[in-house]
Amino acid sequence: MAGDGAPDFHTHSAFIHVAFTRGPPRLLYSPPMGFYAKYLFPHLMDWTMGARKFQEQRGEALKPLHGEVLEIGFGTGLNLPHYPPTVAKVVALEPACLLPTTVARRMAAAPILVELVRASAERLPFEDHHFDCVVSTWTLCTIPDVAAALREVRRVLKPGGHYVFLEHGRSDSPRIAKWQDRLNPLQQRIGVGCNMNRAIDRLIAEAGLRLPHLDRFVMPGIPRLVGEMYRGTALPH
Repeated sequence: MAGDGAPDFHTHSAFIHVAFTRGPPRLLYSPPMGFYAKYLFPHLMDWTMGARKFQEQRGEALKPLHGEVLEIGFGTGLNLPHYPPTVAKVVALEPACLLPTTVARRMAAAPILVELVRASAERLPFEDHHFDCVVSTWTLCTIPDVAAALREVRRVLKPGGHYVFLEHGRSDSPRIAKWQDRLNPLQQRIGVGCNMNRAIDRLIAEAGLRLPHLDRFVMPGIPRLVGEMYRGTALPH
């Protein structure tokens, strides 16, 4: 694990991968996609984010969920085994078609009803105050207009609803944050749009959500540049 000096690079990083690309970064859900973004990166992320350390964090983060839940950034469905029995239905929002065979298998094995919706988080196709809970895990780093997406989260939550999140982002350490800013353009390219330097708590608060619970920690075994985690629950004002 890195200290507060120069960044610590490890080949097992959950977010930084070795790749050689040309031109500006292209996001997973902004077609057309290059071979790396469309074919290699989804497999790489599914394998990496399926590791035990991430699965344990998912299980802990999803405990407060109940009722009808909107999951933003469904990806390949790695959260499905971790939904508690208090959840009646999951509406899975994912703008990209990632590993469809894997997704279909995980949806079929899920113990709850799952509805897959292809749409953008910045413009949710749902009425106001529709969901009991909204959840995102390692998603806010990649949404282009994350402020708009969080405003949409607030809009679709029922009064008293919960936004549950597990994200990585900006470090509290000025030195680490400086390196995150310096290396973020590289991270965007090889992470297919992922940003390592977003202040997740500030973005959530600016969207009109209050944070009664926020847990900050560094994920063990992950370079601190991309291992600064935000886990918590937010409520509409």
